[in-house]
Amino acid sequence: MNDAPMNAERLLRHYEKIADAPDAIARLRRFILDLAVRGKLVPQDANDEPASELLKRIAKEKARLVKAGEIRNPKALPPVDEDAAFDVPPTWRWTRLGTVTSYIQRGKSPKYAASDGSLVVSQKCVQWRGLDLTVAKQITVESLADYEDIRLLRDGDLLWNSTGTGTIGRVIRLIDPPEKLVCDSHVTVVRCLEIDPEYIRAWLRSDHVYALIEDRAAGSTNQVELTAQMAINQIVPLPPLAEQRRIVAKVDELMGLCDRLEAARVGREAVRDKLAAASLARLNAPDPETFKADARFALDALPALTTRPDQIKALRQTILNLAVRGKLVPQDANDEPASELLKRIAKERIDLVKRKEIRRENALDPIQLAEMPFDVPASWVWSRIGEAVLFTQYGTSQKSNPAEKGVPVLTMGNVQDGLVVWNNEKRIPETSEDLPALYLRKFDLLYNRTNSAELVGKTGIYLGEDGVRTFASYLIRLRPSLLSSNPRFLNMAMNTPEFRETQIVPLIKKQTGQANVNGTALKNMLVPLPPLAEQHRIVAKVDALMALCDRLEASLATAADTSRRLLDALLAEALAPADRELEAAE
Repeated sequence: MNDAPMNAERLLRHYEKIADAPDAIARLRRFILDLAVRGKLVPQDANDEPASELLKRIAKEKARLVKAGEIRNPKALPPVDEDAAFDVPPTWRWTRLGTVTSYIQRGKSPKYAASDGSLVVSQKCVQWRGLDLTVAKQITVESLADYEDIRLLRDGDLLWNSTGTGTIGRVIRLIDPPEKLVCDSHVTVVRCLEIDPEYIRAWLRSDHVYALIEDRAAGSTNQVELTAQMAINQIVPLPPLAEQRRIVAKVDELMGLCDRLEAARVGREAVRDKLAAASLARLNAPDPETFKADARFALDALPALTTRPDQIKALRQTILNLAVRGKLVPQDANDEPASELLKRIAKERIDLVKRKEIRRENALDPIQLAEMPFDVPASWVWSRIGEAVLFTQYGTSQKSNPAEKGVPVLTMGNVQDGLVVWNNEKRIPETSEDLPALYLRKFDLLYNRTNSAELVGKTGIYLGEDGVRTFASYLIRLRPSLLSSNPRFLNMAMNTPEFRETQIVPLIKKQTGQANVNGTALKNMLVPLPPLAEQHRIVAKVDALMALCDRLEASLATAADTSRRLLDALLAEALAPADRELEAAE
């Protein structure tokens, strides 16, 4: 017998190249199970009793149990030939689960007790890591008396979840269960006869069975169930009993290898996370004396430390945080101070009032020192949004409808990732009384004033054509001064985590139900305002750093694709049966 195993050493030698591939370990586990149930994980032995003889012995034992009254006489099952999923070795046979089991049945719906009865296994108890009885309820003593002995769970029984998206298809083997343990109607009991239950479990959790059940559950709007009859009719590729045991032993060995590989990967990720978090923490709470060195280290080290999209997201947020604190570009003593910008914006606003384009509004309250979220450079000022823009304005409340003609109306869904996009076809007539006053202009900002808590406060900059689109009343338009401000800086400042945490979240926490942060609240929110020249420098620097983040994300995607393809090739080679190596040697 050729007993050379899968070449685990070769896999380990190359594993570092594919260790960070998306779901690398999960795919390796599935691949191992696939090889196992196809007869490709361990070699066949000509001295093994063939599965055909095993099936005869199973049939004989089942007849004895029926005659003894220990099990019911099973119904004849349809032949398997047309349902066979793939070719199997000559010593194997395709059969049905009902043929090689003495009992397959879903549990009963019990009467639960507070604490005076036996435990009941529910689908929550059946976890991939094993049986979790800490979440099990109890059955009344009276109700337990209604259970036949055959329904009491036994050592070696397989418990197969029968319902629930995300839980259906999980299967475990019972090992030394407590006495008088039963299961509810959401779990199917599979009791094997004359075969290794761990081999059957390997088949049931392989993609040939599990993925099919999960896909069916996920793709249906109705509750998908694994009925007892479906379980009985489930096809099974059956090896000789001796080979079943060799397969189980090899699967256990390789799953242990996967556990060690996964633990190693988790360790590497933890180290990377700590280093990346420490680097970002130094930047988010900068030390004036070490900031330049910290920033240089972070920019040099983070590309190597960022291996996941969420880490790049944190890097993007840090960049924005530095930008609005005056830490991203140096200040220039020759820049006109931001206080002068506010004076010029106020003059523009007065001119608009005189031309009757907007209405005069009451002055906003002066900003108190206690309100300022953090310190800013001397040439900057803290400003209320109502002072930093020319005006704010609610959108149209006129009902819009899908139409080919008319003016497109942008809604909450059009504000995405700091931009205003246009992808809806709802329109209002060009003759609407809200027009032309509510036409959008390039560089207008749109603020989402009402929605679920996590979506309220989203702001985006409109970069489309003037006089082409309008916006709905759930949005507020901010019109920045194009002469005395950089609209992209203001948009950036309103999209920082700091702005959300200090200006929006406190207002949301005071509400119940759907969140609403209205126009008055918006005008009173605070933003840090740099000199205009510095605003331009900051925007340019942020653009450059965000482009770096884009390249990092692209490189991650490329690396993931390369690792995925390398993993495919590596698994095909490293998990190949050893006789292929012998053929090559000859």
